[in-house]
This record gives sequence, structure tokens and C-alpha cells, in this order.
Amino acid sequence: MRSKLKIFGVPMSQAVRTVLWVMLYKKLPFELIITAPGSPKENGTRHPSYLEKYPNGTIPGLEDPETGYLLSESIAIMCYLCNKHKWNDLYPEDPELRGKVDHYLHYHHRSIKEASTGYFAPILRPDLGLSEDLINMSQRMFNNALKALETQWLKKNKFIAGDHVTIADFSAYVEIAQLNTQFTNLFDYSDFENLSRWLEDMSKLPYHDDVHMVLTKMGDISETVPEMEIIMKANLETFSHLNEIASNLS
Repeated sequence: MRSKLKIFGVPMSQAVRTVLWVMLYKKLPFELIITAPGSPKENGTRHPSYLEKYPNGTIPGLEDPETGYLLSESIAIMCYLCNKHKWNDLYPEDPELRGKVDHYLHYHHRSIKEASTGYFAPILRPDLGLSEDLINMSQRMFNNALKALETQWLKKNKFIAGDHVTIADFSAYVEIAQLNTQFTNLFDYSDFENLSRWLEDMSKLPYHDDVHMVLTKMGDISETVPEMEIIMKANLETFSHLNEIASNLS
């Protein structure tokens, strides 16, 4: 029996959730190993043993126990898994169709990804010391990206790169939906008709509720910042839940 891939991270991480959702969606077994971002402790991303494997010190990190293969960055991990396992439905083999997916993925980090810096991190990660100017810039970039999705990508297509879901959609959804009223309640998307329709479609995909359980348990943070105990409990309960599901995949 082949050893399960190891994924290092925490469920609260948007990037980690994206990779885990894709793996669950394709029923690829994994073992999630709790790894605290920014921590120098043994189970943290700044510990020498973690940095030796993943020099950028971020999560998620992927490790194949059988080959020793290591990879970080969520988009790189998803592309690797799609290539390795021929998941051509999520990452098309046709160069023109794949180009549309890559178009969004290259755009993602300085656009939709800014949801985390502009809205999520200022509340839950005050230790990062984000400046007001940086937060405002991130919010502007995120809002501009939403308008692009609304008036271009999702106006012309059911999903971001066409009529079928791809890893572009997984990457975008996890960032956008974390702010939705059903989770942290930091952003109201009701004025975005096409985006709202797409959010609803994505929320119906298998394992959506399982992967986003951590946000459901943490709840609305628009008025009150949850205590660290609540955040840790949400992380740990979701961690156990996801590992249990992954252990039963075949």
C-alpha cells in the first residue's frame, strides 16, 4: 500500500484549505500535519527542520514519504498533483484551455489573494503589524479583482476558465468565500450577481463544508475578534475531521 502524501499546515490557512479541498475532491488520501505559521517551535514554519525542507517557510508544504519529494506553494502543489495524476478536468491538457487556467493563477496572487491581507489578516493576525496603507492598497486591489471577475470572467463563463470547474476556481473561491456572510461576515457580495451565482455553485461541490468547517466553527468576526482558544479549537477540530475523512478515501 502506497504511503499517504503529507501536507503540512493548518485548516485556517486559505492556501492549505485549497490544496486539501482539491485532494478530497479527487479522493487522493493524505495526512495533514499541524504546522503553525511563523512559529520557531518544532511544529512551526520557522523551525530549522521545516526551513530545510521548505526554505520559504510557508504553508502548505507537500512531502511524498516514498520518494522524498518536497514542494510548497498551493498553486504549484495543485498543478503538480494534476500533472502527476492526469486530473485533466481540473487542469486541462489542451494548451489553450490550460492557458486560460494559468492566466487566472498568475493573476491570483496580487488580486483575489489580497482578500487575506486586506480583510482577514488585520483582524486575526495583528502580530503581522500590517500598515494602514498596505491594508488599504490590498482592499483596493481585491475590490478591483472582484469587478473583473463579475464583469468579465464570470459574465462570459459558468466558471473562471470556462464551463467546467478548475483549480482556478478552487484558488479563487477559498479566498473570496472566507469573507462571506456565512463565515467571517467581512464582505457582502450581494451586489455581484455573477459572482454570487458562482459562489453558490462552488459551495455545492463535494467536501466544501468539510474543508470550511474551521470557518464555520470560528464564526462571525465582523464585530468581535474570537479568543485564541476558539481559533485553536476550530483548527484542531477541523484538523481531526479532515484527517478522518482522508483516512477513509480510496
